[in-house]
Amino acid sequence: MDGDRYLGVTEPISTADPTEVDYANTKQLEEFVKGLALQGSREEEVRREEVLGLLDELVNVWVKMVSRMKGLNDEYVREARCKIFTFGSYRLGVHGPGADIDTLCVGPCYVTREEDFFVELHDLLQKTDGVTELHTVPDAHVPVMSFEFNGIPIDLLYARLPLWVIPEELDILQDSILQNVDEQSVRSLNGCRVTDRILRLVPNIEHFRTTLRYVKLWAKRRGVYSNVIGFLGGVNWALLVARICQLYPNAVPSVLLSRFFRVYKQWRWPNPVMLCAIEEGSLGLPIWDPRKNPRDRSHLMPIITPTYPCQNSSFNVSNSTLRVMTEEFKRGDGVCDSLDSKVADWSKLFEPYPFFESYKNYLQIEITAGDEEDLRIWKGWVESRLRQLILKVEKDTFGMLQCHPHPNAFHDTSKKVQVCSFFVALQRKQGAQHSSTPFDMCHTIAEFKHSVNQYLLWKPTMKIGVSHVRPKQIPTYVFPNGIRPVRPPRPPLLSGRPGSGPNMDNVPTSLSPEASTRAVVTPPSDGKVSDGKESKEPELSIPDTKRGAESLGVLGGPHSKRVRVELRSES
Repeated sequence: MDGDRYLGVTEPISTADPTEVDYANTKQLEEFVKGLALQGSREEEVRREEVLGLLDELVNVWVKMVSRMKGLNDEYVREARCKIFTFGSYRLGVHGPGADIDTLCVGPCYVTREEDFFVELHDLLQKTDGVTELHTVPDAHVPVMSFEFNGIPIDLLYARLPLWVIPEELDILQDSILQNVDEQSVRSLNGCRVTDRILRLVPNIEHFRTTLRYVKLWAKRRGVYSNVIGFLGGVNWALLVARICQLYPNAVPSVLLSRFFRVYKQWRWPNPVMLCAIEEGSLGLPIWDPRKNPRDRSHLMPIITPTYPCQNSSFNVSNSTLRVMTEEFKRGDGVCDSLDSKVADWSKLFEPYPFFESYKNYLQIEITAGDEEDLRIWKGWVESRLRQLILKVEKDTFGMLQCHPHPNAFHDTSKKVQVCSFFVALQRKQGAQHSSTPFDMCHTIAEFKHSVNQYLLWKPTMKIGVSHVRPKQIPTYVFPNGIRPVRPPRPPLLSGRPGSGPNMDNVPTSLSPEASTRAVVTPPSDGKVSDGKESKEPELSIPDTKRGAESLGVLGGPHSKRVRVELRSES
């Protein structure tokens, strides 16, 4: 790299060449992940390319059909075309086996999204051999049509340009392509624009791809891969990794992975992560600017997209999810630091996070629906509202209760109805002052209920309940092979020892009949215990009755039980 030139908004931290230990660690890392099938087979890649070719043919048949339907002359019909672009993990070259292909269809001005894309193209796809699982989400922030084509999952977006003819050589990186297009088209185009720009802003594409695969594997194993509920998704992790590649332009993947954790462990959020300077642009589109926009100032973990109009890609992050990710960055740095001076055993870094062994208190959000398709759309809607529940818990308990959501839903296949559950762990804010004053969660649950019930496609068979559960009450279907892990015996707790508390398993409770319908929680005083170690947190203090362990509030029913979270002082 030219000493006078560098990629990024600052000079690199280090331009040192790799050492023999760096190469050895990288080889060891490659050997470790080789058996994990992070990449698809050559046969699957060929099928993906074939499907993209078939999709390109199909959308061009569609656009000519639409041009005839709208009475365009023969010349326009002959020139009618759409262009297909890929983006996301497939375009970045980091997709795994079975992953979907994010695709964008760019069409001319007379082909509309509402009627032509979501109706005419949808009908054509329905009649096409090999197309299954066809679903449309026209009212999404970025409208999308999802389907499988010869077994390959596709997410298809549409952008409508103010052109009568789409040129064969269309450069979507030019800012001028955004001129006079609707908001949905700007968002759709920017998916491709961001992906392509990332690839142009990293010094070594192969090192970037390899490191990003490792980071995505780590994020999924550690339970922090989900943009919807407030963690980070694919593009967020890609931007974070790309910045590390800029800061260490000559480093090999093992070093880049180690520095990834070191840098973000120390990052002073909400200082933004940026791959390039934010451009004002000339089209008047809104950009991320906390100096002018109060809403932008509230963002906790800004990760800025590198194309105009620059936006914060991680606005969903909450205080609770930022805390969890920061703890995971610290853990990752600690693991990598212990491996830097020797040939590494990387398995510890990628150990799955023991979510159901790390806390004493959980919310279980159980949803049911009449059939598999209804559960799919109902689950998607509820998942999109979980972030609001987390924010409300933080707000209504004045930050005293922190949440750790699990990014996945768990399906109960033992029941005749379609059932799945989400889980959110609860803990006391570390260092918070102890108080015996309970927090009434009834309003929190009621607002969550109201939010969920706004779903326009709601059916009477779609139900949801929220239960407060202890580790012993976690359903077995969440565990691998349906087998609950054996918890090691707990050593006796000594009263008066610093940091220790009473063993709440056997604390007697004396609650009034009214209180017996309330779930009373005593969250931990010392924060989350990572890596499955025994928590010092006292367990829930609830009546030893069936009714006392019932749901915090059954959403969708006429009644909600009063929910109280009691933060008790430890003796």
